[in-house]
Amino acid sequence: MGDFFANLSLGFGVALSLQNLGLAFLGCLVGTLIGVLPGVGPIATIAMLLPITFGLDPTGALIMLAGIYYGAQYGGSTTAILVNIPGEATSVVTALDGHEMAKQGRAGVALGIAAIGSFFAGTVATLVIAALGAPLTGLALVFGPTEYFSLMVMGLVFAVVLARGSILKAIAMILVGVLLSTVGTDLETGEERMTFGLPFLSDGIDFAVLAMGIFGIAEIMRNLDHTEHRDVVRQAIGRLLPNRDDFRQSYKPVVRGTILGAILGILPGNGAVLGPFASYTLEKKLAKDPRRFGRGAIEGVAGPESANNAGAQTSFIPLLTLGIPPNAVMALMVGAMTIHGIIPGPQVMTKNPNLFWGMIASMWVGNLMLLVINLPMVGMWVRLLKVPYRLMFPAILMFCAIGIYSINSLPTDVMFIGLFGFVGYVLIKLGFEPAPMLLGFVLGKLMEENLRRALIISRGSLETFVNHPISAGLLAVAAILLVIALLPSIRKGRDEVFTE
Repeated sequence: MGDFFANLSLGFGVALSLQNLGLAFLGCLVGTLIGVLPGVGPIATIAMLLPITFGLDPTGALIMLAGIYYGAQYGGSTTAILVNIPGEATSVVTALDGHEMAKQGRAGVALGIAAIGSFFAGTVATLVIAALGAPLTGLALVFGPTEYFSLMVMGLVFAVVLARGSILKAIAMILVGVLLSTVGTDLETGEERMTFGLPFLSDGIDFAVLAMGIFGIAEIMRNLDHTEHRDVVRQAIGRLLPNRDDFRQSYKPVVRGTILGAILGILPGNGAVLGPFASYTLEKKLAKDPRRFGRGAIEGVAGPESANNAGAQTSFIPLLTLGIPPNAVMALMVGAMTIHGIIPGPQVMTKNPNLFWGMIASMWVGNLMLLVINLPMVGMWVRLLKVPYRLMFPAILMFCAIGIYSINSLPTDVMFIGLFGFVGYVLIKLGFEPAPMLLGFVLGKLMEENLRRALIISRGSLETFVNHPISAGLLAVAAILLVIALLPSIRKGRDEVFTE
């Protein structure tokens, strides 16, 4: 327990430095902004802002990027409640009852309980990360290359099972990502692989170029497909602070949502998305009168909003302790760490304790900032909601082009984000989710590296993966999950859940 408080004390010392406070505030503000404005999600924004972080120290850069992620979870609820458009996938459920409350003149209460629930969930999730960080990192240190390879295989299988849409399409996307990670010069043999003789591919595909194209540019193109219609609530926002009755109805959903979100957030491939749906379903099942849901039930806002924020934060656990990104946003964080020369994994805690604990403490500081940013500034967010997307996208596009050119000063990088953007747009149109591809791309290099090491140690014997008990257990879990997900009855049920 002494170590726990000593580590948190170290973290708050780092997080409360003037520079890191400013970067956390900037991250939260940008995150809230992109959460509020429908059309640009946290994945696209983090991909676009990666070049800006190159000039910052690693701790400050990751604090800012983390702030964007959990800030977007807050901002998304504002749009869902006031406009009935979820700014973020995690806010889809909030729109059901939140917007109904807004139409009844209770928008302020809905926004207030969303912010308070999110703050509570964020605080609990921060403590969970701090408590689990050290034991999990200790466990991870006994992992060798064999166990790491098997762990990554299991992580990718989780990503397949929890991805939206067809399982076969998700598997295909992961394989494409792994293949793309092999482009470039082989560091072991010095041979070029899949470069087609093109010199600019000899160093491989840049992570920022792929991420910005597949998520940033493709997202802009996808948004231009739709005719904008925003049903902004005309009624007064009303009081922001919930009264005693509101608290009485909400406190249990907040606690249940926090627990559910924190557990589901750790699962690979899910992040914060599954928590709100599970929380909403649970609250509806527990309610004395389920017919209230969808007609302005405050429990339908309190539970899911707590779950999405808890899940957003606990999804950092696999990244910080094992170096395994559980979702696309965490894959971007891995890219940011790698760019700054930090190898993700258990060594982060031992070699960079300032970064590890500083980032954890900054999450609590960031949650407090979000409470301040969201409630008093709600009027400004409402005005911003009236800015049409057609006025925003040229600026976003120009920002992407300048940002990517500033990394290596290569015109080919600008052309490549355009190409990947088009490919990403086509993939979305064909029902392929791009997130598993980015996970495959990030984990591909690490998997290859650990596969080679494991085979060298075992003198080329593949039996090493089943002879090591931990590795065998992880592969068995992966195989069972995949078989279960591919069973026709389970697959049908899974499709229905995602459709609902």
